[in-house]
Amino acid sequence: PGESGEAAFARRIDPSREPGLSPEQRRLMAQVEYAQRQRALQRRLRSRNVLLALGIGAVTFGIYGYTFYSVSQERFLDELEQEAEAARARA
Repeated sequence: PGESGEAAFARRIDPSREPGLSPEQRRLMAQVEYAQRQRALQRRLRSRNVLLALGIGAVTFGIYGYTFYSVSQERFLDELEQEAEAARARA
């Protein structure tokens, strides 16, 4: 245990100041840290992409549903048929 009560495995080190590390070990540590940052970034982007896809899907289905609703409410064909029947009756 360290002086502040932390366990040795939880101690954070700076590879550039740590004595006894070879350049290969420093390079490997930097490579692992870079890979961890990339994974965290991918997780964050994946969750944002899922939220964006759900939002776009909700808007799309909303427009689709509204279109069907409004088309079912239209009565212009009924009016055209009534006018055609009236014209036939006059002729």
